[in-house]
Amino acid sequence: MYTLSDFDFDLPQELIAQTPLPERSASRLLQVKEDGLVDRAFADIVALLQPGDLLVFNDTRVLKARFFGVKETGGKVEVMVERVLDARNVHAQIRASKSPLPGMKIRLADAFDVIVGQRAGEFYELQFPDDVFELIDAHGRLPLPPYIEHDADAFDETRYQTVYAKHPGAVAAPTAGLHFDDALLAMLKAKGVHFAYVTLHVGAGTFQPVRNENLAEHIMHSEWYTISQQTVDAVRAAQAVGRDVIAVGTTSLRALESASQSGALQAGSADTQLFITPGYTFKTVTRLITNFHLPKSTLLMLVSALAGYDTIRAAYAHAIAQRYRFFSYGDAMFLTTKRPC
Repeated sequence: MYTLSDFDFDLPQELIAQTPLPERSASRLLQVKEDGLVDRAFADIVALLQPGDLLVFNDTRVLKARFFGVKETGGKVEVMVERVLDARNVHAQIRASKSPLPGMKIRLADAFDVIVGQRAGEFYELQFPDDVFELIDAHGRLPLPPYIEHDADAFDETRYQTVYAKHPGAVAAPTAGLHFDDALLAMLKAKGVHFAYVTLHVGAGTFQPVRNENLAEHIMHSEWYTISQQTVDAVRAAQAVGRDVIAVGTTSLRALESASQSGALQAGSADTQLFITPGYTFKTVTRLITNFHLPKSTLLMLVSALAGYDTIRAAYAHAIAQRYRFFSYGDAMFLTTKRPC
């Protein structure tokens, strides 16, 4: 049985990427194979895939979910929209010197007022005066991860979205997808690699470290996903001819595996709290493209489940020694070690 301490490692601060590279596909790629590690360029992914392989992308779009505001009493607040509930209501985190009370108004971005509703765990329900998505897009700020030390600028607003982002609702990007540009996607299509899409709206909980040494005590954050019948059909077609189902990012993987708990992938929408740790049996995904993850994070545990604990420890030690760039704006891994499916 693994404990939290088994997923800790020392990372030099300077290896945390603070800005993206000028070109999306110019990042490095660490190929993790059964017989060792290979340092590559991300564009090599074209050569590593075969005709008929299926790449599954998460087409969520990051919201400008961060707001600064003022309570009726004059106190300053910071609001982070976590989930859009409907056209006028959201769940949000609120940072303030004193917790707001139901019925209180908060002025956001010096542009509009929201009304505080009931508390739902760590979140507050907020009622917007007009269409949520329009107000967020017009007045919000892009919420970069907590380990990125600058405020989002116009370059971030482009580069912290995938080129195929479609459905708004995430507060963090599915970062493995940030390495793909239109030219690379065209090369993959020309080779005969197939594409499919899921939507999982990434929540702020993705950045939260696990705090319980006993992993069984960890309560996984909840995220909403949806998978179409078209994607299910694409997965089944790849499986039928023995091709790989490759998740682009841990969010795509979590959606696919969450919808496969009956044993086979099913179309539909749901909330997932699936917590994947070593010992998990993968039901749909055979390979994974992913960035390097935080120490003690659920995502580090997930990749250890897919590729093997010792394999990931060795890969991370190699990446640090070879000065790979870590986290959201960093480099990527291609986990080619197949686990039983």
